[in-house]
Amino acid sequence: MVRFENIEFLYALFLIPVFIIIFWLMMNWKKNALKRYGDVSVISQLIPDASKGRLIIKFILIIIAYIFLIIGIANPQTGSKLEKIQRKGIDLMIALDVSNSMLAQDIKPDRLSRAKQTISKLIDKLQGDRIGIIVFAGKAYIQLPITTDYAAAKLFLSSTNTDIVPSQGTAIGDAIRLAMEAFNNDKHNKAIIIITDGENHEGDAVKEAKAAVEQGIRIFTVGMGLSEGVPIPLYNSRKQQIGYKKDKQDQTIITKLNEVMLQQIASAGDGIYIRANNTQAGLKKVLDKINEMEKTEIETRMFSDYEDQFQYFIAISILFFILEFVLFERKSKWARRISIFETKN
Repeated sequence: MVRFENIEFLYALFLIPVFIIIFWLMMNWKKNALKRYGDVSVISQLIPDASKGRLIIKFILIIIAYIFLIIGIANPQTGSKLEKIQRKGIDLMIALDVSNSMLAQDIKPDRLSRAKQTISKLIDKLQGDRIGIIVFAGKAYIQLPITTDYAAAKLFLSSTNTDIVPSQGTAIGDAIRLAMEAFNNDKHNKAIIIITDGENHEGDAVKEAKAAVEQGIRIFTVGMGLSEGVPIPLYNSRKQQIGYKKDKQDQTIITKLNEVMLQQIASAGDGIYIRANNTQAGLKKVLDKINEMEKTEIETRMFSDYEDQFQYFIAISILFFILEFVLFERKSKWARRISIFETKN
């Protein structure tokens, strides 16, 4: 397998047609300049050492040297061997609440932003575990299937917002059910982390948590928010706050953390409940519990031990630059003596 460490440098090869056009324009300009002094055939006899062919050869040598130089800078690498890598870990599904109540600012900067920051830090601490992301509000959707690609997990996490799910609500039960379906039917230990304010409006989350335990899946809950309750900010299309959400009676809607619900879910799911606040999100305790779970082997295949090959291309480039340097534009004495088309009287 071949790859380039700095593949962006290969775009410099697109300059070659530009160099060719510039060289062609230069040769035409030189030819037209000679015509202004008189007949080209007569002038050629006055400068017998000049060689158009050598100029073309020198230019070709420079172009070849340039190509090898760019490839060398891009550093082609070859995989020396294909080896099996054994990873140990668990399958972890993050269920993130993206309902409008997660925009409440009782946790700074808001519940959803703090939850995303917390998940990002959790991903940084994973070692060999597979992770997936589910977003839910009125319905639950898989944002990222189970994977070991932590960079992809962070990318999908960064794009998560309250607009990603069209229907409002907090369907925790649907999120648990979807997470159970998303896990592969293998022997890996599994866990679900639910991050929400707990304002459950649809489904029976406790019942689904008990069903998950029967399948060997543990459920942990993290409560985002404070129990005192705060209004839900309302934003315009420019993401500028224009007030607070109100009900049909024009009363400001207050969102409160439902700790009782989340404690019941965690208890039914053989896990623990943690409440986040402005100083910490509490996922460390959850991660400690997850690390106590027995980790199974996950086998993956990948190329390893990539070897740099840039030195060969740089050496070839230097060789062509040297050839161009030692090749003079003028004809050598022995070359001038050779005239295949010369007519003798």
